[in-house]
Amino acid sequence: MKVTVLSLFPEMFEALDHSIVGRARREGRLQFEAVNFRDYSTNKHGNVDDYPYGGGAGMLLTPQPIFDAVETVAKDAKRIIAMTPTGRRFNQKMAEEWAKEEELVFLCGHYEGFDQRIHDVLVTDEVSLGDFVLTGGELAAMTMIDATVRLLPDVLGQAASHEDDSFSTGLLEYPHYTRPAEFRGMKVPDVLLSGNHSKIEEWRRQESLKRTLERRPDLLENAPLSERDLLFLKSISGLSKD
Repeated sequence: MKVTVLSLFPEMFEALDHSIVGRARREGRLQFEAVNFRDYSTNKHGNVDDYPYGGGAGMLLTPQPIFDAVETVAKDAKRIIAMTPTGRRFNQKMAEEWAKEEELVFLCGHYEGFDQRIHDVLVTDEVSLGDFVLTGGELAAMTMIDATVRLLPDVLGQAASHEDDSFSTGLLEYPHYTRPAEFRGMKVPDVLLSGNHSKIEEWRRQESLKRTLERRPDLLENAPLSERDLLFLKSISGLSKD
């Protein structure tokens, strides 16, 4: 995959030199470039923002530098993603969808955002990290890139490493334990030490359901639930899903 980021602060993306994304880059599974779109400004002072027509607080990113940057470094890109608090909320399904693409471009906004013509002509996806406002789009873009790149083939150590992740199954992930079996009086659940894989899978599914019900019950509305799942949820909550 090729990922290009257009940002006023490309040095922030040095954080992606580490961990899973860094390894993907070193192994040649990810081609990554962070571009300062200020370099494409034709303004003699290098300005990339201006006052909004009609008045109002703040400044807007002007179209010229971003159009020129995209047409220079990502002219063939079919997926151009703008970081904006007015976009759809990012989730695991988006990451899974993006991981199938050959090229992604991320536009990192600042000030009061982008001139609307950037959205109208260049942008294919308007995405928000959540219901809050950040100073700029860099941290959001880094989060989305990380979530996407870890899903690329052979990036994680084991092919199935991400399949049970929270949200990948529509539910929150079950608890995990490792050695020692007892630590300061706290014991690993007996079922995990039993060697009975069917019982372990049943326990994991039930713990995932229980955790989702307690912490994110909204996810249950769209989760693929079996009759056994519904009976278990009813047994611990007194509620049933129609």
